Amino acid sequence: MDRAHNFCAGPATLPLPVLQKVQNELTNYRGKGTSILEMSHRSREYTEIDRQATERLKKLLGAGDEWSVLFLQGGASSQFMMVPQNFLSSDRTADYIDTGTWSDNAIHEAKLFGNVHVPFSSKSENYTRIPSNSELELSDNASYLHFTSNNTIYGTQFPTEPHVSVPLVCDASSDFLSRPINLDRYGLIYAGAQKNLGPAGVTVVLIKDSFADRQVNIDIPTILDYKTHMKKIFNTPPVFAVYMVNYVLEWLEQNGGIEHFQSLNQKKSEKLYTEIDRDDFYNGTVQKESRSKMNVTFRLNDNHLEEKFLTEAKASGLLALKGHRSVGGIRASIYNACPMESVNALVDFMKDFRQSNG
Repeated sequence: MDRAHNFCAGPATLPLPVLQKVQNELTNYRGKGTSILEMSHRSREYTEIDRQATERLKKLLGAGDEWSVLFLQGGASSQFMMVPQNFLSSDRTADYIDTGTWSDNAIHEAKLFGNVHVPFSSKSENYTRIPSNSELELSDNASYLHFTSNNTIYGTQFPTEPHVSVPLVCDASSDFLSRPINLDRYGLIYAGAQKNLGPAGVTVVLIKDSFADRQVNIDIPTILDYKTHMKKIFNTPPVFAVYMVNYVLEWLEQNGGIEHFQSLNQKKSEKLYTEIDRDDFYNGTVQKESRSKMNVTFRLNDNHLEEKFLTEAKASGLLALKGHRSVGGIRASIYNACPMESVNALVDFMKDFRQSNG
């Protein structure tokens, strides 16, 4: 059957060439007579996959030897707990910017381990914007500043990293590898893979050696200690998910790297926002300067038409456009693997729907 236009927020669309490559290898990985799903994580084959994925990721980001790449489990939600458990204590403070549900969840977890200061929150504004750097009321001597670079639910995105003097810790789950980042400002970056990087099941963590040395807690369960995983593959990783991540990274390399996808994502989002802003039939849900290039959120001027919009869109092969259950509306997630053809199809549908129902 023909593939539909998939705008799912996560698990999200994956590159078709990667899916086809995995399909061809699924029952017999490179002539070994067995699937990668059936191989030991200590095997030569998986060890090579892990090495390739690590090297490819570091090359794409321009990360040097001072960075470690970890393939962990538990999603970003596990990192909400793991970061403060390693780097926060009752006599230390960390700054957490609150721009959405996931940053709010991270704040809740961090408070279990130490002092949390919130230098900015847009909660009272229904999370419709990102702060300017001048709005950040930072604490003195913070251990780190945590922020969520892109907010899948509300459709906001930091245009660039906050400019602060302390190391940045970032939940980059939904815009990881969609644009270059300045690694010099970061101590740790984590991302659930199921947006831009691969299937659900693996959480990628990049941690700088100098930041790992700032660890303040010593009574940490072994598996929750970053240094445990920096030394070796400690426990059975999500082998199949990492295997697919490696192929997605290869696909990114072969198609121009991060800079290419930054340009493509800009064009895709501009096309959608232009159609949203054409008149008042559609309405963007966030302030324009805070708009995400990954998750385009909008409402119809007549809310009663939204269910009809979603039903007819699905019948036209445009999938997963319903907004998050907590906010409603429409959401088009246009991650790296979402092709321009899908965006064009959505824009054409939006034009036709306006003409028929406006």
